[in-house]
Amino acid sequence: MRYVFHDCEIDLDRETLTVSGENRHVEPQVFQLLVHLVRNPDRLVSRDELVDVVWDGRIVSDAAIHARIAAARRAVGDDGKRQAVIGTVARRGIRFIGQVAAHEAEPPPRPAKTSGTIAGDRGIRFCQSGDGTRIAWTASGEGPPVLRAGHWLTHLEHDRSSPLWRPIIDAFGAFSTLVRYDARGNGLSQRAVDDLSVETLASDLLTVADAAGLDRFIVYGTSQGAPVALTFAARHPERVRGLVLHGGFARGRFVRSAEARAEGAAYVTLMRQGWGTEGSQFLQAFASIFVPDGSLEQLHSLAALQRIATDSEMAVRLRSAFDAIDVSALLPRIEVPTLVVHARNDGVHPLSESLTLASEIPNARILVLESRDHVLVPQEPAWGTFFADARRFIVELPV
Repeated sequence: MRYVFHDCEIDLDRETLTVSGENRHVEPQVFQLLVHLVRNPDRLVSRDELVDVVWDGRIVSDAAIHARIAAARRAVGDDGKRQAVIGTVARRGIRFIGQVAAHEAEPPPRPAKTSGTIAGDRGIRFCQSGDGTRIAWTASGEGPPVLRAGHWLTHLEHDRSSPLWRPIIDAFGAFSTLVRYDARGNGLSQRAVDDLSVETLASDLLTVADAAGLDRFIVYGTSQGAPVALTFAARHPERVRGLVLHGGFARGRFVRSAEARAEGAAYVTLMRQGWGTEGSQFLQAFASIFVPDGSLEQLHSLAALQRIATDSEMAVRLRSAFDAIDVSALLPRIEVPTLVVHARNDGVHPLSESLTLASEIPNARILVLESRDHVLVPQEPAWGTFFADARRFIVELPV
């Protein structure tokens, strides 16, 4: 749904506000306040109603409410003196002033049926990291270079026809040159490795960047790729134009809390028993946690990926290594523009981890997606929201 008023437009599907045709970034609470007002034009909205809608009924100060109202006015080109869009009714509340036109939003484009050929595919190549580990990498698409940090689990060959990963590759390829690789221990890269430290994983990223001939580029870190991206950006700031961190974290489960440690340990136990077995209930449950709104085809593809990407021993070692990561001390040192993205109800890593990233990285902003999926799927509204925002961020970054 889109709401058009004055020279502004609110797009609920993409969670965007545009003013005079330009995107205007606002905090989530400010956006929610504006949405509630345009849905209730010319109706008095009391303080208590605002608290219920915007703050979920939590105790909040008058100063905080006034600050959000002032921010909403600034966002739409209004102010407390003119009150051309948001009017104040003394001691009673606020109301939206003016005409609002509501339009059904066009659904985001759906990817075409996947085949084995990716647009602009350069083919799979190999390079050697500093310790001699073989790393498989590839590139596709056209536009500003984006290097996807290696994460768990990937398989470059399987991705070509995957109904889960292929649409993401195609979507990035529509506006960027996406370079991706299988992290050590995964996919077509060397499986038998000893060193799984985050510093070594960041060195692998540098190796791929050099092999691909990338000078300065954007690093896309999703899930476990986020701490790898952060480590690389802190060590090689001259190579990084910006970061896109999706569903990530700075602290692994073993570091966050006793509860998270227990969860991580229980998960590892289940992995030892059920990894790599076709028809395994564990693999099916694993897939549904990562993509609760995925189709049966997407869930089956993820379960198949788990079987072919790595063996049970390496899967447990990788999971344990990721759970022990703590790169939180690096966050204040990240100098580049950073887009932090997280699904509000992500069941793999909590939103609180991305809130920490966004609050402690100096030049970061956060995009909260209304989704449960750790890996986005094209059939959900959050898909269009993510790629609209990611495209703007990537294309508009200075070279």
